[in-house]
Amino acid sequence: MEQKTNATWVVYLTFVVAFLLAIVPFPEWALNYRPQWVAMVLIYWAMALPYRVGIGFAWVTGLVVDILDGSLLGLNALALAVIAYITLSLHQRLRMFSSLQQSGVVLAMTGLYLMMTHWMKIAANQAVTSDLHFLLGALFSAFLWPWLFVLLRQMRRSFSVR
Repeated sequence: MEQKTNATWVVYLTFVVAFLLAIVPFPEWALNYRPQWVAMVLIYWAMALPYRVGIGFAWVTGLVVDILDGSLLGLNALALAVIAYITLSLHQRLRMFSSLQQSGVVLAMTGLYLMMTHWMKIAANQAVTSDLHFLLGALFSAFLWPWLFVLLRQMRRSFSVR
């Protein structure tokens, strides 16, 4: 019998791609429209593999985002850990939702992620805008979710990620 590997490298590769997409330079006017790639990939893997991608994984992922972004260390780590906790709490229900319902949940979770990072920047006296345009990234994340979900699910199945 042929032994299949668990292809953990696929999970790491998707996060590396998400990190790269998160730091791609955008024009100043388009920064608020940037989808939250790392949060969406984290939501997918925490939903698909809740026993492997958890709160600790999210914390380390957030620290990497903090380093790449040059932001306050722990800012994204805390926010992504909260997103992972919510996803892990709801992962069985989320699997049963339609794409539209999952997009709504992704809208709420990425919105929460953006609000948490915004509030923590305010608490740290970092320069932030007073309007709510920064939440547009959550809207674009929810819009892209169905395609990202299909792509990641296809990768998980074709490489037998368990």
